[in-house]
Amino acid sequence: MKADSASGSPVGSILRALFANFSIAIIKTITAVMTGSGAMLAESIHSFADCANQLLLLLGLREAKAPESEEHPLGHGRVMYFYSLLVGMMLLLVGGAFSVYKGFEHFIHPEPLEYVGYAILVLLASIALEGYALRGALKHIQKERAGKSLFKWFKETRSSEMLIVTGEDIAAISGLLLALLSLCLAYVTGDSRWDAVGSMMVGGLLIMVAIFVISEIKSLIVGESASPEKNEAMEEFVKSRPEIKTLYRLVSLQWGEKIIVLVQAEMHKTGSEIGLVDATNRVEDSLKASFPDIKYIYFEPDRNKEVHEYEDEEMEDEEMEDEVEQAKA
Repeated sequence: MKADSASGSPVGSILRALFANFSIAIIKTITAVMTGSGAMLAESIHSFADCANQLLLLLGLREAKAPESEEHPLGHGRVMYFYSLLVGMMLLLVGGAFSVYKGFEHFIHPEPLEYVGYAILVLLASIALEGYALRGALKHIQKERAGKSLFKWFKETRSSEMLIVTGEDIAAISGLLLALLSLCLAYVTGDSRWDAVGSMMVGGLLIMVAIFVISEIKSLIVGESASPEKNEAMEEFVKSRPEIKTLYRLVSLQWGEKIIVLVQAEMHKTGSEIGLVDATNRVEDSLKASFPDIKYIYFEPDRNKEVHEYEDEEMEDEEMEDEVEQAKA
């Protein structure tokens, strides 16, 4: 379903988003108090929730680097999926559901808006800041996307933290545009209920984004392979090795930013068990060197049982014939 982690550390993208969201959250809150705008209040809550989300992601990245232990022999790479799931839940409940609730409340009990022109300027400035954060995120994932559409990248990426950051940035800009539209309609028509509609639309957008993100994180928690491109490249590499006679199966498991690989293959005859071990080690070492994001390789030398059973039967028949001939002689 999803591509491997984006190249390089995502910390820079997260910090850019944190800076943009915190600056915007402060300005939005002041503006919401001044204007009484429900859409602006929804946007300020959204921005503060995003700040909390980015702090959670930074905490998750720190924990993911913890070394292996007896309790966690494969490391802590998958802890990012837990923190990403928390972020998705916060986006759903704090950002989305609360915005819909406040919008509905303002729609039932409308209040006049003040300083609408100032609020529109704030929204335009916020769009510029969020655009800066989104530009950084898109630049970070550019190599991983490799020409894919953004939607396809969302469906295939194994980088849960960049999935969250990029999704939040897109949702933020979309929400700001909705809030801007609703404020303009409220200003032109003189009906503040348009502002309440905007708040509910922003909340609905956040709920949809949160549900999408949570479903993608769930798939990572259950366990996904490396990207189809990475799997195909690893298979071709193993097949090309002179030690390999037949590759039967290559299975990968995404483990945070790393990959665990299981290989089942028939080796060319080496004449001894030590030779087989050395050949297996050479394949493993070369595979790790060519794909540095591999954490562990589990290699199972095997053989085609049907072919070898047939060959064994032929050898047994030949041996029996030889014994019969010797007995006759």
